[in-house]
Amino acid sequence: MSEAMPAAVTTNGIVLRGTVAAPQGDDALRAMGERIAGALGPAVTDWAIAFGELTLTVQGSDIVYALTYLRDEPACAFRCFIDICGADYPQRARRFEVVYHLLSLRHNTRVRVKVQTDAATPVPSAITVFPAANWYERETYDLYGILFSGHPDLRRLLTDYGFEGHPLRKDFPLTGFVEVRYDQDEARVVYEPVKLTQEFRNFDFLSPWEGTDYVLPGDEKTSS
Repeated sequence: MSEAMPAAVTTNGIVLRGTVAAPQGDDALRAMGERIAGALGPAVTDWAIAFGELTLTVQGSDIVYALTYLRDEPACAFRCFIDICGADYPQRARRFEVVYHLLSLRHNTRVRVKVQTDAATPVPSAITVFPAANWYERETYDLYGILFSGHPDLRRLLTDYGFEGHPLRKDFPLTGFVEVRYDQDEARVVYEPVKLTQEFRNFDFLSPWEGTDYVLPGDEKTSS
């Protein structure tokens, strides 16, 4: 993960130069987590190793500072911005998590950075650090309703104009609020409240292999 450290060993007055292998696996991630937490101080509220990757929890107000350090610090060099995603935990006071995934090609490792927020508290935009965050922040706003301060064009990206609600919130109904159809008379697409009308059906949950208490449609022909 990290570059090997130079070493020198003296044997019978002869200096032998070589390298000491850098720590690998969880040991390397643990060392990196301690180094980052020490450098960023109170900006990092927690860190852990999960699923073979380092996960940092950062104060929302310090996210730009943390991302800048992870990008510019040579021991980190997380210069490849992968994506931003969201998560919703309605039972929490700060129900949303904004999750950033970064990749370091130099050290062949990844890091996950988390920020907690609520529906009313915006998270500073990461566009100044990683311009590729533009559409990912729009997508997160569209699907979760998470706000990003300093974003130059924070509007919906995946849902339609006038869409109501945010589809990936846990309290968003599976049926949505409106349905779309093309109206031949008006020659345009119209939005209407969702209607899930269907005929009443009575299920008896009996196995047809064991037989039923009534005659199935079509079976009356066999008895005649």
